[in-house]
Amino acid sequence: MKTALITGGAGFIGSHLCERLIDEGWKVICMDNLVTGKTENTRHISENKNFRYINHDVTNRIDIGEDIDYVLHFASIASPKDYVEYPIPTLKVGTLGTHNALGLAKAKGAKFMFASTSEVYGDPEVNPQPESYWGHVNPVGVRSCYDEAKRCGEALTMAYHRKHEMDTRIVRIFNTYGPRMRANDGRAVPTFITQAIKNRPLTVFGDGKQTRSFCYISDLIEGICRLMEKDYHLPINLGNPNEKTMIELAETIIKITGSESKIEFRSLPEDDPRQRCPDITAAKRELGWKPVVDLREGLLKTVQYFRSLTI
Repeated sequence: MKTALITGGAGFIGSHLCERLIDEGWKVICMDNLVTGKTENTRHISENKNFRYINHDVTNRIDIGEDIDYVLHFASIASPKDYVEYPIPTLKVGTLGTHNALGLAKAKGAKFMFASTSEVYGDPEVNPQPESYWGHVNPVGVRSCYDEAKRCGEALTMAYHRKHEMDTRIVRIFNTYGPRMRANDGRAVPTFITQAIKNRPLTVFGDGKQTRSFCYISDLIEGICRLMEKDYHLPINLGNPNEKTMIELAETIIKITGSESKIEFRSLPEDDPRQRCPDITAAKRELGWKPVVDLREGLLKTVQYFRSLTI
């Protein structure tokens, strides 16, 4: 039986990854300090004999008294609302936390995966964004605590790979949505759905013509699991290249929910990217992966989850 340590395992993506590996017969150690994660996200697997939860801040030294085959470092404050409020913890988890997780993987002889982000591309001047694009990031802007922490995390991962010959992976995660997102995390999908369910105005920033690509959580987890088994060490994009404007997303959610909400425009936040769309050529070539859940299908499942929270 293989053992995986998943940092940030009680978060949105981390909890789905815990569930997937448990289903595949892994032993899973879920580590989270619950700054943005919730134990409710893993409650359905908490009684499984192969699952263990540890409350720990990965910016402090990580000690695990058993063999580990894989360290998956998914701990992070990941929404603009949160990392603007908690800039220093955001920087620390991406830098010190990554260093500690790499150190543990090295000590255990474990494989390592770093959960990076499309935010390493900043406000891109190239669309779609291939892994070869170095990005257009404001290093001192309000979002820099997240962007630069993730860029540093990638650099640390590659340094350990080259210097210590560690078996590492880097996944650049584009906008992902689905059940277990926090209703108040400030990101577009949960915000729009919550507003629509309550028949409140959907708040669209700027002119609403900025674009994002939305990948359903099950597609992302499938790509991550394929990457875990692939001998590929450079960063790889995982996301859905079906690009949508914020207005299109808002209108789709209003229609799906049957809401009476209208769209209300607000001023655009500082350094908010105009475009965000992955070039997934490498994922198709190296992993044989592409998303299969279309936006409407994924949103229907996500709306159902958020409706259950209001009962």
